[in-house]
Amino acid sequence: MLDDLERSGLGWFWASDAGGNLTYLSDTIAQRIDTPLSDLIGRPLTSIFVSAEHEVRGKTLALKLGARKSFSGFAVQSQQHPERAVLRLSGQPVFDDDEFIGYRGTGTDVTDEYHREEETERLAKYDSLTGLSNRHRMSHLIDTTLTAFKAAKRNAAVLMLDLDRFKHVNDTLGHAAGDELLRQVADRLKRSIEVDCHVGRLGGDEFQVLIPDLDDRGELGEIAMKIITMLKQPFSLEEGRAVIGASVGIAIAPHDGVTTADIVRSADLALYAAKNGGRGQFRFFSGDLENEALFRRRLEEGLGEALRKEQLFLRYEPILDVGSGHVCALETHICWRHEQRGEIDEDEFAVILEGSGQVVEVGQWAITEACRAAGEWPESVRVAVNIPVALFMADGFVEHISAALKASDLAPHRLGLEISEAIFFGNSEAVDRTLAQLFKLGVRLTLDEFGSGHSSLAYLRRAPFDMVKIDENLIIEAERGGNRDLGLVRAIVALASALEMGTIANGIETTDLYDRLRECGIGCVEGPIFSDPIGLDAVREEFEGGTWSIAPSGDRLARARRRTVYRKIQVIHDDHSYEVTLRNLSRTGALIQGLEDVPKGTQFVVDLGGGQLAVAEVIRSNGDTQGLQFEEPLVDDGSGGLVTRNRVSPYALASAGAPLAALSQGDYKGMEGGGLGQGGASTPKFGYARRSRSEAA
Repeated sequence: MLDDLERSGLGWFWASDAGGNLTYLSDTIAQRIDTPLSDLIGRPLTSIFVSAEHEVRGKTLALKLGARKSFSGFAVQSQQHPERAVLRLSGQPVFDDDEFIGYRGTGTDVTDEYHREEETERLAKYDSLTGLSNRHRMSHLIDTTLTAFKAAKRNAAVLMLDLDRFKHVNDTLGHAAGDELLRQVADRLKRSIEVDCHVGRLGGDEFQVLIPDLDDRGELGEIAMKIITMLKQPFSLEEGRAVIGASVGIAIAPHDGVTTADIVRSADLALYAAKNGGRGQFRFFSGDLENEALFRRRLEEGLGEALRKEQLFLRYEPILDVGSGHVCALETHICWRHEQRGEIDEDEFAVILEGSGQVVEVGQWAITEACRAAGEWPESVRVAVNIPVALFMADGFVEHISAALKASDLAPHRLGLEISEAIFFGNSEAVDRTLAQLFKLGVRLTLDEFGSGHSSLAYLRRAPFDMVKIDENLIIEAERGGNRDLGLVRAIVALASALEMGTIANGIETTDLYDRLRECGIGCVEGPIFSDPIGLDAVREEFEGGTWSIAPSGDRLARARRRTVYRKIQVIHDDHSYEVTLRNLSRTGALIQGLEDVPKGTQFVVDLGGGQLAVAEVIRSNGDTQGLQFEEPLVDDGSGGLVTRNRVSPYALASAGAPLAALSQGDYKGMEGGGLGQGGASTPKFGYARRSRSEAA
């Protein structure tokens, strides 16, 4: 019966001597692990079998045998042929007059069962579609990492990623294409992050990255930008070509949170801010993001009232004819003069408008206002208005344009409507009908963002476009010196010319790029080297002399990059803290106001809030105003703002007696461990200017 049992493979037996050498083994198992029985007898059991539980530390066969105690269900594999079988061993120590003489045991073949369990366990930890860690495993990894790093006083960064325009791929190409796209995104993510990290998919189009031992916001910003750049490159799918993008939120432990819940919530808020900032951006968490998110929602809800109170106004960005250098058109940008927030510029307003339900109403107001303003300009100058998809598809759209033209007595050909390719993803009959009505009305149509990834010659055939506006990202790539991208620009210009359409390039920031675009044959240009958007009164002044010409200048861009600010901050000198007014800020320096008789060469520690301390030297001093140069340049926060690379360490603050917690948004003038004294331990060396004292009063 035992022989039959062994031959069946349902059960088998083994035995070892006191030294752990194999003295008996069922021949069926020798065959199962593809090793002759004669090669096994007499060898140490630990040289034949190895634990199958590779991830479980301390579980080795040598430890089991060395304990000389009974054991059961211990999974092993052949050391020589691990792929052949998984076996479960049970053993009983044998003694003769209290003398250990070896083991006697049984075993079973559990290969199929083991692999089923292994696959079940893998599915519990990993995303079945992409092979990345799933939400549960990422949460566990973050939790265990933060717990261990808390004791070791180490940092860790968490990045939250959300794909832009992924829903469009699912809707237009199908869910199979969406799944393949997610697999390719996972592959690009793993290749784009070169530091040690864990990458996971939380579900849908949301991904998460855990990077241990990194708190340098300069490096993290570069990683985030590399991810964004790689994911906006076109994806080749069986169903067609897809172009998406990504937004990234970044939080760093323990600066932005000590627990898993806190750090993930901080990264989520940063991601929300990045998406609200226009997508395709990254943002670092800061303590005011939550208030910013709440305030933004209030702004979105208050747009209707802003229209009624006439708080919205337009700025106009000049578009120049390359041949003459004259302003041939002005593009409108909507701004908001808010009662509490102050002036909300065109970029921020565009994001607020996108999240509101007032797109159609605001768009109709902009068309009416643009027509009224253009009626005062020279006959040779047009006005251009960007038309969101919701406005284009709204009932009465063409009728509203007709009424605005009539009310302002503006010739239809002087109104240009900038329409994105996204309109062609809607109801084709309704789109074609509206385009035909606009053509009949006589307004000029511009295909916006051509070359953004969705571009198709079919769009140019379907619609009576007068102009093609080349996507700004394509222009940026051409500026970086890519001959291939410049060749694409040249090809678009040739195509537009063959179809008797004009071309516009926007976002031009250097004279070198302007010269290269002129060589490509671009017809019209706009960008910061010509002019930022300006108010209606300034436009009227420029047109008083008739034609308006603008020469490109890189100095305009240099001035714009030094951001004008106006807020109170702390600066520290000789262990004493002073409150001053920060007037402007750049990567390399700042302008402060409020102190008198500060000589050149004075060293300050500038407290920008939220644990951000920057060492600076006074390089210019004029009365109560000083120009500072930072010892280490600030870095981009992803949304046009500037931050320090590193911040005060919460571990250092905890060592000084403060509880370990995320950094507050206040100043750090009096916190030990932040590199500062107590703010009043020494006699002040500099006095406040009178203006500052009166402001403080």
